[in-house]
Amino acid sequence: MKPNIVFAFADDWGRYASAYAEHEGTGSLNELISTPNFDRVAKEGALFTNALVPAPTCTPCRSSILSGQYFWQTGLGAILVGAVWDESIPTYPLELESKGGYFIGYQYKVWSPGRSNNAPIGATRTRYQPAGGKFNNFSHWVTRHADELGVDGAKDVLYEETRQNFRAFLKARPDDQPFCYWWGPTNTHRTWERGSGMALWGMNPDDLQDRLPAFMPDVHEVREDTCDYLGECLAVDQGIGILLDELNSAGELENTLFVVSGDHGIPGMPRAKCNLYNIGCEAALAMRWPGVIEPGRVVHDFVNLMDLAPTFCQAGGIDIPEDMTAHSLMPLLTSTASGQVEPERDFVVTGRERHVHHARDGMLPYPQRSVRTRDFIYIINFEPDRWPMGDPRGLDDSNAPTPDYEALAYDTMVAYRDLDASPTKAWMIHHRGDREVKPLLELAVGKRPREELYDLNEDPHYMKNVADDPAYANVRRAMEVRLMKILVEQHDPRVTEQPCRFESAPYAGPLAEFQMPDWS
Repeated sequence: MKPNIVFAFADDWGRYASAYAEHEGTGSLNELISTPNFDRVAKEGALFTNALVPAPTCTPCRSSILSGQYFWQTGLGAILVGAVWDESIPTYPLELESKGGYFIGYQYKVWSPGRSNNAPIGATRTRYQPAGGKFNNFSHWVTRHADELGVDGAKDVLYEETRQNFRAFLKARPDDQPFCYWWGPTNTHRTWERGSGMALWGMNPDDLQDRLPAFMPDVHEVREDTCDYLGECLAVDQGIGILLDELNSAGELENTLFVVSGDHGIPGMPRAKCNLYNIGCEAALAMRWPGVIEPGRVVHDFVNLMDLAPTFCQAGGIDIPEDMTAHSLMPLLTSTASGQVEPERDFVVTGRERHVHHARDGMLPYPQRSVRTRDFIYIINFEPDRWPMGDPRGLDDSNAPTPDYEALAYDTMVAYRDLDASPTKAWMIHHRGDREVKPLLELAVGKRPREELYDLNEDPHYMKNVADDPAYANVRRAMEVRLMKILVEQHDPRVTEQPCRFESAPYAGPLAEFQMPDWS
């Protein structure tokens, strides 16, 4: 019997789940949260401790996951704003539908921004969302209806929405047909209600003191911002529980490959989303498949999330399309071992090109590629003269007028447009002249050298670039050779084309006609 495949994939959800707390040592944020439903998937299946995204920006990442290719192999799917899906590229949901007899569907977001919205999963044809999309504005909606319904009552309305949407999908499925389903909430994307972590989830922001990464100011405003984000992660976990409950009620849970993850790290925070450091690229990943995945396994192999596409194809009993350059995780899933299972899975390559199209003069990208191993992060910044988070628009001068705090907190386009608007961004810019804040803001938004190398054993928060340190010369060279070999083998235009396509229209420069996503 073919298994059902359910993929819970949250927008901007990094590696935040209580199942990771015991693997991170004391002082982690994951010690402060409880995600019983993610933890259940991990306990009854496998928890992956080294899962990373192919790109820390949503459309390229999703292009890669759906197609099982590096993001640069997906045409205009490799950029964010201005992306266009190439329907000649095979994607696992449509392959399972056409070749495996699967009934496919989704609610909320799969692939966007881009044209046409959610095309790689069948666009609106396969959307099952009759109850609406309020869940995507979780903290805002609950806060605005708390007086009327109570906090728990308002939450229940949103949980019921997810439930009814999933039930509509299950009801539409022909009897006994295997199904492939994508649940894609976006509530962990900006913005959320300020103070919601405390008001809706009872989390005290100041409990985060001394737990933030060293590159984030350890002040109340930043702790509160992080706390509010963690509340959104808890909401996602509740949605995961609803999917599990509905599968169980339908008698399908034990014949379902259930996978949970997210497309990159926390938005609006320094060095996170849209960056190639751990906080931007590490992702939660747990997989449950009774009878195939032995319960309670903890897997340390490095996994690129694009490997899910060939895995799902293989699980569904169809041939893996030749276009898919990723590698199926099936040998990891069927193994009974924990720890490092396949020795060759000791790295992940990731990268980025254009995020916000007008972040820099000339509407140019910020091209980066990286290889991450257990001990090191190595990054190549191909255009180090450009601003990595977008042009400062005068804010590189600590004496220049400072924009309104609320504008910086809620309008990404004020400055540094590749860094989402947030209270953290606003606080750091308003305090950019402070002695303690200035070097942290420089790390976050300042220009970077062509090469970066971080020793994660000595520098777990990747604060000290040792690429030019003679003591690391051999390591730097080995990492460079390893990265460049893969980029050449996988025909990355950034190293195989002169001039590179990502430097000219339609990948750069003014946008052609563009369709904004409809997440309602």
